[in-house]
Amino acid sequence: MHKGIKSHLLKILDAGRRLDGRANILEIRKPVKVEKGISNTAEGSSKVSIGDTEVLAGVKVEISEPYPDRPDEGTIMVGAELIPLSNPEFESGPPTIQAIELARVVDRGIRESKAVDFKKLCIKQAEKAWILLIDIVVLNDDGNLIDASALAVLAALQDMRFPEYDGEKIDYKKKTDNGLELNKEPIAVTVSKVGKHFIVDPTLSEEKVIDSRLTVTTTKDGTICALQKGGEYTISEDDVSRMIDIGIEKSKLLRQALG
Repeated sequence: MHKGIKSHLLKILDAGRRLDGRANILEIRKPVKVEKGISNTAEGSSKVSIGDTEVLAGVKVEISEPYPDRPDEGTIMVGAELIPLSNPEFESGPPTIQAIELARVVDRGIRESKAVDFKKLCIKQAEKAWILLIDIVVLNDDGNLIDASALAVLAALQDMRFPEYDGEKIDYKKKTDNGLELNKEPIAVTVSKVGKHFIVDPTLSEEKVIDSRLTVTTTKDGTICALQKGGEYTISEDDVSRMIDIGIEKSKLLRQALG
């Protein structure tokens, strides 16, 4: 069945269109919506919609002992939950390979961009540091979960406010005015290749037949923070250059939606 879908998709792409009717094969579905502060119980939260794909992100904090090799730093921990409600192909239970990859790609973009200064999360060297627990929950999967999730996590971090901490105990019911200082705003754009064509923001049907993909995470000035290759087929050096250029260009729309 996928072979038939791919053949049909290639014909549509040859004509300069997409399966869902987009007239430009490098067009991101609209509207791209970013809502912040959607949860009162999280320290930061957001909901992102790209077309029919919807993703929630939430940030909770706790205090823990820093890692021995980084005694003066806090850290982040990103997890992703792919629930059957969002896609009938998802199953309940332990994280799948797809969920693990999703969390790792988002985590890497935040870390490698140095968006968060982990040293500023340290409360007392070798004893106490803030740990940011970031959860991604997919509400509806119509493709392009990586880009939507990365945007949702960034928005949730922007929305974050630390709870009160008296040196001994965190009062999660009282939020301070202290937000999380972000040094960079890394945006992820996944560029896929199907046959000779490059596309962005694939629908779920398109994702099933792509040959390869490259997630390009960049900062506002176009600096590349992270690259993640996916898909069964190899990509050439020229492909990588083209995909990076597309990723940087398309990140502008997502950055604009972030506000």
